[in-house]
Amino acid sequence: MAETASSRAQTRQHHPVLIVGGGTGGITVAARLRRARRGLGIAVLEPSASHDYQPLWTLVGAGIVPKEASRREESGLIPSGVTWIRDRAARFEPDRNCVVTAGGEELTYDWLVVCPGIQINWDKVQGLSGALGHDGVCSNYAYDQCEKTWQTVREFKGGTALFTMPPPPIKCAGAPQKIMYLADAWFRRTGVREKTKIIYATATPSIFAVKEFAATLDRVCERKGIERHFKYNLVELRPEQREARFEHTETKEEKTIRYDMIHVTPPQGPPSVTAQSPLADPAGWVEVDKHSLQHARFRNVFSLGDASSLPTSRTGAAVRAEAPVLVANLLAAMEGRPLAARYDGYSACPIPTEYGKLVLCEFDYALKPTPTFPLLDGTKEQRVYYWLKRYGLPAIYWHGMMRGIA
Repeated sequence: MAETASSRAQTRQHHPVLIVGGGTGGITVAARLRRARRGLGIAVLEPSASHDYQPLWTLVGAGIVPKEASRREESGLIPSGVTWIRDRAARFEPDRNCVVTAGGEELTYDWLVVCPGIQINWDKVQGLSGALGHDGVCSNYAYDQCEKTWQTVREFKGGTALFTMPPPPIKCAGAPQKIMYLADAWFRRTGVREKTKIIYATATPSIFAVKEFAATLDRVCERKGIERHFKYNLVELRPEQREARFEHTETKEEKTIRYDMIHVTPPQGPPSVTAQSPLADPAGWVEVDKHSLQHARFRNVFSLGDASSLPTSRTGAAVRAEAPVLVANLLAAMEGRPLAARYDGYSACPIPTEYGKLVLCEFDYALKPTPTFPLLDGTKEQRVYYWLKRYGLPAIYWHGMMRGIA
């Protein structure tokens, strides 16, 4: 069992390695470090009692799996021998090698790994917070909301189904499309599609940033009859009128779309605690070298995942590629060796287009496809990739990444 340290038991603790965040990045790094150096003192600062495999939330919203399948107890994932500090970071003081917790404790370190995830900013869309989860308004971006998406989709009887995407970066930039394609498939199964207009309103200039996958997804939209509005960002919801107000990202022209149901992907950004710290770049992300994952100014600080400045899609697949690079370079830095491991920006976004078909988007910093299985063309809809997402990737996550072996 993992050791537990109370965040209020003393005024100061010191740990050779302190990891801020016990999500995908934090647990993967802790597990890999523990395997590489059994005697290394490691602590994870994480307030949550539970840990969610968020890629399953799309499948919850489509009625494929129950939300409980996405959640495990955090205590069961903290690697044996790693100290779990049940608190959150309130302030970073890298000049003192110190993190101050919300409970007022000072945690000092020799080496720091920062991976607190991304911040969901529900309030940046006027009228959204109060409307969420009822009257046709849903979102897969919270554990207690994704099953309400399924309820909304299941009970939809026709009209306008509106799906939105804010300006990136966000968690898995393909995710706003996933539920739209599956909702379309459900509407066809239940006979309401012929009474339905589906609209995708996105702040991005195209359906996907990588042209090879964009071509496929554009064809999917054409086949399904999905209307696309590019460069339009949702700024206000008027739930009583069932209206969504958008603003063009360049011209600032406003557009109002009436809906019968709307799936909202909320605006997202760096956590306030890192954005307001000396670790941040001008945009608020933890500023690291995009290949070594070492901080640009504080040489004993590393970062990965959603809170980092890495210019790639924020996905669990990206973390899976980033973690071994970070661990190798962190160990090298400890020993005074050159940081030889390199991250090439690999990320992946599995986009289901039907119940039983999926486009596996894999790419690097250059926005070039980087297929893991070259013989199975990821730019085409494949049945085998759907089952990989449904069963294979969750197993790899829980039994591989979380144990530091995948």
